[in-house]
Amino acid sequence: MNSQAHLSATTVESTPQPASTKPRQTRSKKVTPPVKKALAIIDTLIIGAGFAGLGSAIRLKQAGLENLLIIERSDRVGGTWRDNTYPGAACDIPSNLYSYSFAQNPNWSRGFSNSSEILGYIHYLVDHFKLSNLIKFNQNVASLSFDEQTGLWTIALIDGEFYQARTVISAAGPLSNFSFPEIAGLESFKGKKIHSANWDHNYQIEGKRVAVIGTGASAIQIIPELVKTAEFVKVFQRTPGWVTPRPDYKTPEWNKIIFRKLPATQTAMRKALYWTHESMALAVIWNSPLTKVAEQLAKSHLKRQVKDVWLRRQLTPDFKIGCKRVLVSNDYYPALQQPNCKLITWPIVKITENGIQTMEGVEHVVDCIVFATGFDVSKSGTPFPITGINNRNLAEEWSRGAQAYKSINVSGFPNLFFTFGPNSGPGHNSALVYMESQIDYAVRVIKTIIDQKIKLLDVKPNIQAEYNQKIQKRLTKTNWNSGCKSWYLTDDGFNSTMYPGFATQYQNQMKNIDFSDYSLVMK
Repeated sequence: MNSQAHLSATTVESTPQPASTKPRQTRSKKVTPPVKKALAIIDTLIIGAGFAGLGSAIRLKQAGLENLLIIERSDRVGGTWRDNTYPGAACDIPSNLYSYSFAQNPNWSRGFSNSSEILGYIHYLVDHFKLSNLIKFNQNVASLSFDEQTGLWTIALIDGEFYQARTVISAAGPLSNFSFPEIAGLESFKGKKIHSANWDHNYQIEGKRVAVIGTGASAIQIIPELVKTAEFVKVFQRTPGWVTPRPDYKTPEWNKIIFRKLPATQTAMRKALYWTHESMALAVIWNSPLTKVAEQLAKSHLKRQVKDVWLRRQLTPDFKIGCKRVLVSNDYYPALQQPNCKLITWPIVKITENGIQTMEGVEHVVDCIVFATGFDVSKSGTPFPITGINNRNLAEEWSRGAQAYKSINVSGFPNLFFTFGPNSGPGHNSALVYMESQIDYAVRVIKTIIDQKIKLLDVKPNIQAEYNQKIQKRLTKTNWNSGCKSWYLTDDGFNSTMYPGFATQYQNQMKNIDFSDYSLVMK
């Protein structure tokens, strides 16, 4: 720990006393503890070394802003793609679209890449843009607090050290924390418990009796892989999802060569994928004639792959497509019909020492339970305490649902920027399209703060309120708010997750920076 001064304890020398008398008490001088110094005072501190954090650093450097630092709680880069290494982990957005437009990769091996290849792309970003010396690992944030007098954020770490920064980008990501679901008897199970976001590769699935709780995006990738080696797999489904075909393919070598030699061809491919996914918004965001078309496509996919009428009925959703996340898979339905796999639709009552008990009274004895139950998405609250002007607590202000201005700034918390903040989630297009717009917006504002020596830039509360009123009004007309229960919504039905529009609309709003929307205080 650095300190400005080292002070040792001293005492006032006592007067010698005769042996026959009681010694007089001595009084110690008050000791001033060492004053902690910031590990560094920098222009921009970025929290998180995943896609958003690294992308932010790249764009800041390209804008000529070099006094920056990335802190990462883990010992490696990668974020969700570092942590999610479960069998079958892959992206459900085409590879050429699930990447940055300013750093396209001509060497994707497949149309939809797996987690290890995406992680390789992330490492490429670090190496190609020379980010290694900007990253500090094993730096777990305990709190953020803003000092209105100095215009600095203090970023305290759990080990007691701290940084100070003029601006902060919180790029922790919405899918960075996980926990086991609250099911009675969870701790009593004597077998193996594995969460999809923390896969134990040392545990041998071969020959084991496995239960999978969940049938969402992770589960439908895990189940086909488990079925290949486990003695049997029981899949516990609460609600079926809409599953559409996955147009995956192996990229031919000639395609990679063309992309390398003629980058414009890859850009054209990316644009074609972008507009294809934009058109899907008309089917999954709003209830339109295309919604029925998309549902029919999913039903045809189900009918083609599942011949048993009763199983098809169990796998058919009773909500509009898009209300929950749309799933893509070619091998999920076939896996469910393997001799060693069974779909269980009875509700879970509790977990026992030996397995899972369902409502009809059956105890399903298993060796291992896989929890494919998703993440602790921060729809309300914050991943760590954030204190703004006048000791305002962001977790308290977000307790009934997170709100921000353009998803990136929050009134009362100056010079702080969020990536994938409130209401910036896509339901139809690549998350990186939205993320790139947020990063470029933040970089332009941060450059203005640094270049013009702005002490404090804070979005006006009325501007933020007006923006969110419009967002929530638009959300009422979307499929996400049409009645189903999903991770998009808080427990009381508030949607602080999704953006109710096209990616093009989101990009256009982020292109425009109106500084009259902010209160500015100069140094």
